Amino acid sequence: MTDDVRNIVLGVVAAGISAALGWIARTYLWKRKLRRKQTFFGLPDNSESLLVVNRDPATAEPAVHRFDVFALLELSALVKDCGAHVQVVTQDTAHQGFGERTEFCVGGPGSNRRMVAHMAAMLPGVRVNVDPEPGPDRGAFQIGAERYRMDPGVTEYVLLARLTAGERRETRPVFLFCGQRAITNQAATRYLARHHERLARTYGTGSFVLLLKVVNSQAYGPDVVELVADVTRAAQTPLPAPAPRKTHRAD
Repeated sequence: MTDDVRNIVLGVVAAGISAALGWIARTYLWKRKLRRKQTFFGLPDNSESLLVVNRDPATAEPAVHRFDVFALLELSALVKDCGAHVQVVTQDTAHQGFGERTEFCVGGPGSNRRMVAHMAAMLPGVRVNVDPEPGPDRGAFQIGAERYRMDPGVTEYVLLARLTAGERRETRPVFLFCGQRAITNQAATRYLARHHERLARTYGTGSFVLLLKVVNSQAYGPDVVELVADVTRAAQTPLPAPAPRKTHRAD
């Protein structure tokens, strides 16, 4: 074998080894990234998850708002990426506890009974004005001592929460998307899809409650979202009972 042939052979072998090592490294990094994503969402391979659908409060028929449908599609894609399965149920048929399967619950308490139950059990520091009558406080959030009113189409708020029912390692989380309007629910699901890696680094597998602001949705849709604050402590601290109203009688 001449020196030229030997150099060619050695070059081919080195290139093959480099390519194999690169493929192994990329596969390892991809699998590690996938495992972190599965851990954060509580969705190991072939696991089951629950997607709770709300109803459109603007109609008397059992229908889902189109922005909530978009939110469900984005969540379904997240579940599929984790190699898990999803079961879609309506808000009035999800008769089961939490912690056994990862759950994604979409919609505010005015359109989702399941959300009402979760908030009463795990977010006692949050109140949502569900009064259907027009007014400045319609749809407003009360979180601790702060109140967040919406200006439809201009400034709207949504709560994005990851909550666990206990300290057991196998407990699956519940993700809540509680918005003042349907478009804010989609904004929260999109925010989670885009930022789940950062959230996993910050919170690990612990609970968190984030208040997000959707800016100028009438122009930008669900795309422009700002993080207002981490309101976990305030949301999980029970609000004081409202003072009884005083009745004054005419003499």
